[in-house]
Amino acid sequence: MKKHIPNFVTSLNLFFGVLAIIYAGKDMLTLSSLFIGMAAIMDFFDGLVARLLNVSSAIGKELDSLADVVSFGVAPGLIIFQMLKDTGCTFEMASLNLVPFIGILIPVFSALRLAKFNVDTTQSESFKGLPVPANAIFFAAFPVIISPVFSNAGVLHHFLASLLENGLFLLILVVIFSLLLVGPFRLFSLKFKNFNWNTHIIQLIFVVIALVSLIVFNFAAVPFIIVAYIILSLLFFRGIN
Repeated sequence: MKKHIPNFVTSLNLFFGVLAIIYAGKDMLTLSSLFIGMAAIMDFFDGLVARLLNVSSAIGKELDSLADVVSFGVAPGLIIFQMLKDTGCTFEMASLNLVPFIGILIPVFSALRLAKFNVDTTQSESFKGLPVPANAIFFAAFPVIISPVFSNAGVLHHFLASLLENGLFLLILVVIFSLLLVGPFRLFSLKFKNFNWNTHIIQLIFVVIALVSLIVFNFAAVPFIIVAYIILSLLFFRGIN
């Protein structure tokens, strides 16, 4: 019975991902982002539960990838589709604005990233290319940052909000991060396999940076935390190779 518990948690990831898609389709983007966040929490805990129970299965691995492509591929792609549509940035062909469809690059490259991960046996200790959940969190933070809830927030919030309402800026981000998903560079894993702090120094540095940034800048820190993750990984792996 216990071998099915991680799969149940993974199914919750998929459940929240579908909800994120439903509400993104209704243009309720902040709520959609919230459900992507819930899916990310389930994605973290399914692996943790599997390790604690010392169980694993081929079905669990496949289910995890299928859930991830929905929650962290399709859902954020639809969020960006709606955001691009709202920016007013246009490139029309046959009276159809093609700009919002650039958001589809996110699920396409996310699926490719997951497929590569499933057949690559060298990614057990680290990742090759930006992990799909990290990419999803990066984009899912955008509707929260520009939400009216933070209309009285600090300068950083307002600066980011103005950037994220620029269609060209969003297009550039989508292209760059789609390429990062399938890039050949290494990124460290956030999994703690033991309590030896010396072997997890880079993870601890990142956690401290993330916590301090969130405390100081709130949700505006999320995109910068993902960028910090990429930069720390590049510095760390260049140093040990």
